[in-house]
Amino acid sequence: MTAAPRLIYLDEPTLATLEISAAEAVDSIERLVRGQARAQVWAAPKSAFLLDDGRYLMSTLAAADDPPVLAVKALVLNPRNPEQGLAQINSLITLLDSRTGLPVAVVDGNWVTGVRTAGLSAVAAARLARRDASVAAFIGCGVQAHSHLQAFAELYPLDEIRAFGRGSANRDSLCRAAQALGCSAHASESGQAAIEGADIVVTTVTLSRDTAPFLDARGLKPGAFAAITDFAAPWIAEGMVGFDRIVVDDLEQESQAAQPMVDPQLICGDLQGLVCGEVPERENDGETAAFAFRGLAIGDLALAALAWRKAQAAGVGAPVG
Repeated sequence: MTAAPRLIYLDEPTLATLEISAAEAVDSIERLVRGQARAQVWAAPKSAFLLDDGRYLMSTLAAADDPPVLAVKALVLNPRNPEQGLAQINSLITLLDSRTGLPVAVVDGNWVTGVRTAGLSAVAAARLARRDASVAAFIGCGVQAHSHLQAFAELYPLDEIRAFGRGSANRDSLCRAAQALGCSAHASESGQAAIEGADIVVTTVTLSRDTAPFLDARGLKPGAFAAITDFAAPWIAEGMVGFDRIVVDDLEQESQAAQPMVDPQLICGDLQGLVCGEVPERENDGETAAFAFRGLAIGDLALAALAWRKAQAAGVGAPVG
């Protein structure tokens, strides 16, 4: 009889010790995206509920045979959590061996969500952003902004960031992180002021029924790239024509959504098409592009599986049971 695999728990401090780079995240995501195109990786559109009390409940499912892993993520966003000293978003990922169904790891979902989201943005940016991008604007200054800052600072010659968010503590923390990376950092008086003249724009506004759009893409610098992680909630709908092209994460997932992120007529394809060459990459330095996404289950699988394999190699992770 084959012995059951060792089941481990990977918490955020342990995951941080693995020092997964943006390049590793991009490579892992791209391999699985190409695998999905060959019907060797499988993912279901995410399931989600936005409740009247402001809670957002979500789950994702993806699997592959190389690596032989199935990943299920469950996430809860509760805007009242900070009143109890908790993060607004909390999540957990369970990994199973995709051949046997035996559990192999339980992984902190907040860490995976942050790193995979920035990784997805980086995959799109590699094909849609100018390679000499040096000025980045962050609308929303929380965990996702920090993950994107780390990824884009590794991949692009950033020397200036602008930050705009609702809370000064998060904004100032992001500015300090940018300065530690050798960038000048400025708090912007408005979101629109932050994005005007920026080469890269990252919007990570927390999902809320009360968010009123305040960013107009028609004010972007020609050639800018926007990573839109927040359902395009802060973007004025009629201003989205300011983008020459908009790519979403998954056309099937987007077609099943009750509320589209952007006018479907403005969408030119999805991430799989972009990675596999079916959607053209940036065609000139003046082209303004956006990657808008809801979250891709393959991203969760890619980062959770990568972390698990690196943890196995390093011999880290708390045993479960």
